[in-house]
Amino acid sequence: MYTMNYTQVINLLRSNSSEKNIGNMKRVNIPTSNALGISIYTLRTYAKEIGKNHKLALQLWNSDIHEARLLACLIDDPLFVSEEQMEQWVISFNSWDICDQCCSNLFDKTSFAIKKAIEWSQREEEFVKRAGFVLMACLSVHNKNMNNDEFSPFFDCIIRESNDKRNFVKKSVNWALRQIGKRNARLNQKAVEVAETILQNDLNTTKWIAKNALVELTSDKIQKRIGN
Repeated sequence: MYTMNYTQVINLLRSNSSEKNIGNMKRVNIPTSNALGISIYTLRTYAKEIGKNHKLALQLWNSDIHEARLLACLIDDPLFVSEEQMEQWVISFNSWDICDQCCSNLFDKTSFAIKKAIEWSQREEEFVKRAGFVLMACLSVHNKNMNNDEFSPFFDCIIRESNDKRNFVKKSVNWALRQIGKRNARLNQKAVEVAETILQNDLNTTKWIAKNALVELTSDKIQKRIGN
């Protein structure tokens, strides 16, 4: 681990830009107007070398460079992340990868994660709403201290928002339902019940969310893993 300042990090990122990777980003619907085409695997290596640095993370986020923002999510310290910062960052999400990486590497480790998951799931902005459900999915995997009852509000959010037709939203709703349902036997049973409930809604979006989730949640592999 070594100390790097903002200018050094930006120069490092720019020196490793890749037009080929930018082309790949376009193919998976990631905006590239401010992108350098650096893979998340390379950014993870940089993050390990830099270490946790809240001040630098804020500077990198404010650069508006796509990869600098991804790196900011990796090096920021969740202990220093405020609710105000989370609100400022989430409203500027403009791609699914920024949303998912920020939620899974940083936001889900803050003390505001559960609160924001519920709040954001009710918001209208596409990537803010997605962030709410991605947080639910990540919390179900990463937060071993949550009890089953704390997931009940998440199920209410999933039922309420399962009719959102937007691609990045419906996929996150499905993701949250599947991840929660794989946590343990009790939550699996509840997740299956929720899927069957939303399946009754005569919309293609809700049917896809429910059917896709049920295939995994009721599979022999998952049932064996959770001890059913």
